Amino acid sequence: MSVEKLVVIGNGMAGMRAVQEILSRAPGKFEITVFGAEPHPNYDRIMLSPLLAGDKSFDQIVINSLDWYRENEIELIAGEHVDWIDREARIVRGQNGTERPYDALLIATGSNPIALPLPGASRPGVMTFRSKADVDDMLAIAQPGRKAVVIGGGLLGLEAAHGLNLRGMEVAVVHLMPTLMERQLDASAAHLLEQKLLARGMRIFTSANTEALEGEGEDGAVRAVLLKDGTRIEADLVVMAVGIRPNAGLARAVGLACDRGIQVDGTMRTSDPNIFSIGECIEFEKQCFGLVAPIWDMAKVVADHLTGVAQSVFTPVATGTRLKVSGIEMFSAGDFLGGDGAEDIVLRDAARGIYKRLVLRDNRLAGVVCFGDASDSNWYFQLLKDGEDLGALRETVIYGPAAATADPNETLALLGEDAEICGCNGVKKGTIVKAIEEGCASVDDVRARTKASASCGSCTGLVEGLLKLTLGAEFKPAAVKPVCKCTSHGHDEVRQRIRGQNLKSIPAVMQALEWKTPDGCAACRPALNFYLLCDWPGEYQDDSQSRFVNERLHANIQKDGTYSVIPRMWGGVTSAKELRAIADVCEKFSIPTVKITGGQRVDMLGVKKEDLPAVWADLNAAGMVSGHAYGKALRTVKTCVGSEWCRFGTQDSTAMGIALEKMTWGSWHPHKVKLAVSGCPRNCAEATIKDFGVIATEAGWELHVGGNGGIKVRATELLCKVTTEPEVLEYCGAFLQLYRQEARYLERTAPWIERVGLKYVRERIVDDAANRQALHDKFLYAQSFAQSDPWAEEATKNRRQYQPLTELV
Repeated sequence: MSVEKLVVIGNGMAGMRAVQEILSRAPGKFEITVFGAEPHPNYDRIMLSPLLAGDKSFDQIVINSLDWYRENEIELIAGEHVDWIDREARIVRGQNGTERPYDALLIATGSNPIALPLPGASRPGVMTFRSKADVDDMLAIAQPGRKAVVIGGGLLGLEAAHGLNLRGMEVAVVHLMPTLMERQLDASAAHLLEQKLLARGMRIFTSANTEALEGEGEDGAVRAVLLKDGTRIEADLVVMAVGIRPNAGLARAVGLACDRGIQVDGTMRTSDPNIFSIGECIEFEKQCFGLVAPIWDMAKVVADHLTGVAQSVFTPVATGTRLKVSGIEMFSAGDFLGGDGAEDIVLRDAARGIYKRLVLRDNRLAGVVCFGDASDSNWYFQLLKDGEDLGALRETVIYGPAAATADPNETLALLGEDAEICGCNGVKKGTIVKAIEEGCASVDDVRARTKASASCGSCTGLVEGLLKLTLGAEFKPAAVKPVCKCTSHGHDEVRQRIRGQNLKSIPAVMQALEWKTPDGCAACRPALNFYLLCDWPGEYQDDSQSRFVNERLHANIQKDGTYSVIPRMWGGVTSAKELRAIADVCEKFSIPTVKITGGQRVDMLGVKKEDLPAVWADLNAAGMVSGHAYGKALRTVKTCVGSEWCRFGTQDSTAMGIALEKMTWGSWHPHKVKLAVSGCPRNCAEATIKDFGVIATEAGWELHVGGNGGIKVRATELLCKVTTEPEVLEYCGAFLQLYRQEARYLERTAPWIERVGLKYVRERIVDDAANRQALHDKFLYAQSFAQSDPWAEEATKNRRQYQPLTELV
């Protein structure tokens, strides 16, 4: 019996979801060929915003790797747009001439972004936000200090604005309507959203009509956005995010019935019985679709009919909307604007920035808006879809499920099988429960089987709750060492939840992760402070009271109660002026001991606490800043004299060390970090026992990682070889940022690399150029907030904490 041929036009989320559903029902039924216009495997388009922001690498958002296509014997023709379908002969033809016959054809061509026909719209620097290529184009322009204008204040526009803001750009949002996200939020919630964005440094222009995009000459790059009221907004980058329209051009050209999109019936068949269509390109009963939940339902229906296992029919259901912008929780669904015959229940908590609005009709939930706290959104969404009379629940419904039951597992039990748990991947409660009943015993097992919690991670707690509910006494939590006695969560889980749930403060983390103590302890507060500082640069304010004493006082306390002061010396290089200033300070304040450190700096030992601000002020006056010898931070960059002076030197190691230190000073890390640059393989600067070591060769530079001295000496491992100074800086910034993002607090680079493996580090930094650049850019962005001298700040304020207690009485 011959195998039927299935051709899929579209390698996006809809088409590949359908293929996955087909394989789960009838593996081997079809010989499958997939045409994809983009030169990539299938990736999660929802995660383009985190990709733009630098929170994800492209590899992390790939849904189906090239190996998956090979393992399932799927022919992927990537990078070739389909330009014709011969419906009579049943042949698909690509733009490069590739032809494939079909017995059944599935069109999943998605949508096209709407580009406003404005004067200047074709200028370089004007783009849309719909694909990885769009992200790459944006990142080519996005640099700290440059200016971006996003036209469109809807979901996609605000996520683009957020990503560009995290890249250090000055962002303005231009929106035609009076309020942001008017399709998802009422005016009150939209006002709160606008205030949040303004607090992040964005500029918001509502009721704003764009007239033209100005530039240099007729074809020059964009330089400004001109509004109809005469306002001129400077711009190096303009992103149009004003909506999408179904990509039905091919279907229309070959004679399929189309209106706004490709018209399909309830079985997802087009006007040609051999051709099916799903996703954003279709139109069903005058309705088009842009959210994942109905598209996942389409994939199941088309798989049922192509495999013949069921005669299901697509029925649109209510969908919910979330905004994934750091620090902003938002959910809306249904008829949230209310109106005639509707009843509103509203909760406002101005101090916490929380707003909830429930719209009831005939005592049934018809619409919901949650802003500031969307933790109960799954429960509200299920009530809305069930459409049942609220009964006595009407009195407490605004307070969420906690008012109905104190047991969170009971709340999960109340959710129906169709309740959506993972919005990113459209995974319902019933699917997760079935996976658990079939052998999944951990969150990782469920994630691998169903993809629930595989994207933003905010539903991890719900997945764990379903494991507890389904397995009962047989549920065994993963053996994870908790951060401290205040919580049962480990470091990795805490970090994932901070990012996935957009937690922006220590109290928010403790609330969301159900900390057992009200204020934490000396072990967890410094860890949380670092994680928040690392994940939300420029947004989270460093909490000095959550630091160890040395970091609070910006000096190392000694056993006699005095302090050690070490100014920074760039690459170990100093001058007569600096040495004279150090000598003067030592004499002026009777500092008893002066010592050269192993990191090529001068250590002044025995400084009285009350003298610290004055010592710093004098050192500042000579142009010297803190060496951060007291912090979980970049300490030193050790160098040899290199080719400038040494007869064996092959490169200028001193200049390279200074460049590295100028880039990395002030950076906070999970633990102390030391760098070194040696000018030749003789390695006089001992680069092979540093966290990041650089060794010069005749051809360029060897980059080494993961070394340390100390009690357990560990030599570095070779990361890679490069040829230029900019490459050294880029690899260094990327490595340090990866370490900052993924290591556990108080874990040095050596044990971190031993835990994750050098192969993993190389894959993220050496093999993936785009991810390396994104990590480096994110490091530089964080540095734009970190590189301020704490000595200069402390010398002019808050001297009270340095005074002896007798003076304060």
